[in-house]
Amino acid sequence: MDDVNEWNKQIIEEFRANAGKVGGPFEGMPLLILHSTGRKSGVERLNPLVYQPLDGSYAIFASKAGAPSNPDWFYNVTADADVSIEVGADTVPVRARVAEGDERSRIWETQKSNAPQFAEYEQSAGDREIPVVVLDPR
Repeated sequence: MDDVNEWNKQIIEEFRANAGKVGGPFEGMPLLILHSTGRKSGVERLNPLVYQPLDGSYAIFASKAGAPSNPDWFYNVTADADVSIEVGADTVPVRARVAEGDERSRIWETQKSNAPQFAEYEQSAGDREIPVVVLDPR
């Protein structure tokens, strides 16, 4: 966990120093920082995540790089949907909701087309359907 936290910390620092732009594995990809509250700890959590812009909203993906379980942030946003995000140099209050049905399928297929590693995550996740979370501005 400490390695993940340190890796996220470095990405967040680079993101903030460059108005939302980062290099490395995320270079050229749309990235945001999700601010949520730990459902058990009550502590603010920051997670850098790839997103897909959606006509004024944002889609994020609980891929956990294809792990068989959902990431902790997913449970945080389903427990308390009022979160905020950093996009570029802006902070935006948003409300999270899990996309379902045709909406989820459309967003997910577009993401796999935009970033083929998401198709790999889908294969690695096995029986777990990777949740798509839509963040609507409040």
